[in-house]
Amino acid sequence: MEQNLRTDAPEVMKEEAKPVTLSLPADASRQERQGFARLCTLLASASVGSTYVNGHGHWIQAAKIKNLYEQPLLAAAAHTAIDLVDQGWTVRTGKSGHIFTPPLANGDREGEKARVRSQEHLRRDEQLRQNSVRRFVESMERTHQHGDRLVSIFNLMRDGRELADALQHASASTDIIKPYVQIVDSSTCELTGFKLHDIWRYFRHTWSNAYATVPGRSMPILIRDAATEFHTVIGLAAISSPIVQIAERDHWMGWETDQFLEQVRAKPTADIACWLARRINSQQEEIYVDDLLRDGILQPTDLAAPTPEVVARLRADAERHRQRHHQVSTIREVRNIERDAWVDRATTDLFRSKRSSALAETLEIVTLLGAYLSPPTAEGLIKAFSDSKARAQMRRVVRRARGERVGTVIADLTVCGAVAPYNALTAGKLVGALAVSPQVLTAYRKKYARPSEIASAMAGRPILREPRLSFVGTTSLYGTGSSQYNRLFWPAEVMGGKSNVRMGFHELGRSRSFGTSHFSSETVDALVRLSTLRGSLVRVNNLFGEGVSPRLRKVRLGIAALGWPANELLKHGRERILYGVPLVANLRDYSLAIDEEPEYLLNPDLPEADTRVAKWWFERWCLQRAARQDVLESMRSHRLVRPVRHGARVPLPVIDGMSSTGEEMLPIFT
Repeated sequence: MEQNLRTDAPEVMKEEAKPVTLSLPADASRQERQGFARLCTLLASASVGSTYVNGHGHWIQAAKIKNLYEQPLLAAAAHTAIDLVDQGWTVRTGKSGHIFTPPLANGDREGEKARVRSQEHLRRDEQLRQNSVRRFVESMERTHQHGDRLVSIFNLMRDGRELADALQHASASTDIIKPYVQIVDSSTCELTGFKLHDIWRYFRHTWSNAYATVPGRSMPILIRDAATEFHTVIGLAAISSPIVQIAERDHWMGWETDQFLEQVRAKPTADIACWLARRINSQQEEIYVDDLLRDGILQPTDLAAPTPEVVARLRADAERHRQRHHQVSTIREVRNIERDAWVDRATTDLFRSKRSSALAETLEIVTLLGAYLSPPTAEGLIKAFSDSKARAQMRRVVRRARGERVGTVIADLTVCGAVAPYNALTAGKLVGALAVSPQVLTAYRKKYARPSEIASAMAGRPILREPRLSFVGTTSLYGTGSSQYNRLFWPAEVMGGKSNVRMGFHELGRSRSFGTSHFSSETVDALVRLSTLRGSLVRVNNLFGEGVSPRLRKVRLGIAALGWPANELLKHGRERILYGVPLVANLRDYSLAIDEEPEYLLNPDLPEADTRVAKWWFERWCLQRAARQDVLESMRSHRLVRPVRHGARVPLPVIDGMSSTGEEMLPIFT
């Protein structure tokens, strides 16, 4: 089972993690310093996993720290330190403070996998201990009446013995497993009565890492098996908003800013000049300016003939409204994009600040680059490259174009994997291929053929963005390799493309990510409280449009309030392999909107493509695995008779010596 570990927005980190010395700020009290020192002494002798098992309260009590809530500085430091040790950091005391050293990969492939898995299980089990999650899992496992049948989530798991026997005694027939794509929406499963999203959520809780919603776009997908009575679940996928900046991906696509401009400088064309001119015009036209004119920030002539003075006024206006957005006691938010007027959202402090800043940048681009593009020619481009100021403005145009399109024509495969017993048959490869199949691309296009929230709020009117995908990226779970994405290629004709073209998951490079998944909710709350009490000038309000990953920004502000190095402490210390699936031949130019139409490698309107993909997977991968006796035996361990022992069941942790859930269910097989 593989998945992208994105529980917040990771960024690429190249340098190795190094030991960091952590001490409380100079204004900490003597009592706080002594309490933190005692805690670090205890953590220095803690065994791996003991901090998590015993809980934060145990270690805080053992360090004789009292009234922690009344000491927000110590609270943030203590919770952060405990979480770091949870993740394998070691502690020793030095002359200038306490030295925290992150875990390092030792080159042992299986050992590294075990380390990452154990780190993820800590947060997953923390989530599965929550009462609301346990109630959800138990409700799904409880039988209910649907039509004239009693059903539960177990009816959506395939018995491993039955499947193994069917594969062992049948010929090369695909009728044994009949996969199909089901897009998860608000509807209900006709066969079981469960909401589709509840089915998806239940099986997502079996993953190695904690379940979390992804900000921005998200389209969950079920892969089900029509060969069984209740269409059991083969696997899960989810197509979501991408990470904005990944150097390896951007370079591989050819649209990294400096790389792209170097290509243009080497071969300037009128088409690129026209594209730059169009981009500048659309940037200006898609900014609502009525209130800026009304408030005297702009004069009508400023848009046609901008000056440095008007750019300065706009930047001052942007800063003024940015501060108001972060500091005023009441945040005005326009919540419903279907009912609320776009002008109302445009005139909030948040979007007033964004509009003034964007217009200032656009008018400066017009001032310094516009003359070289009137009219847009290859010769004008050559002259622009000889002007350092004009060249700098081209960089801004390209960055903005990429930023606009990255969230619309690029997506991330944030969940991808198979559940037992299908995972023993490399069904994760089937799920990966189906996640970029014509059915999914069509569903994505239909779902997001609607006004863009941020662009429409900036323009004060509905703005549609391109919903046709050109590229889907993902990462491996482990940096040591990916059995799921390795060698995952197929003939494009399987999806209606040309016979001489190959599609699949290309390895783009490796990265180290950082984020907040290794911090508990206790730690995040303590860090947020500290940053607020210490007067941070920036407040994270969890409003759409503020920026990516509110949780990441909150934690960063809290760590900064401690005076600790945020970039070092936010590192996961896990190398991952980056993969990407190009869906079009003109990847760079369509992704940047230089080309208006995608040159698809597949047929995006191909009906029943999932049947063709399933046949390819069955013959290419499934039959080879099913021929192995050890694979069949491992499948047979997933049983649907009491006591239920099945790998697709959520592994609820034991609490207070009590079993996770009862074994109540009707036997499906005997």
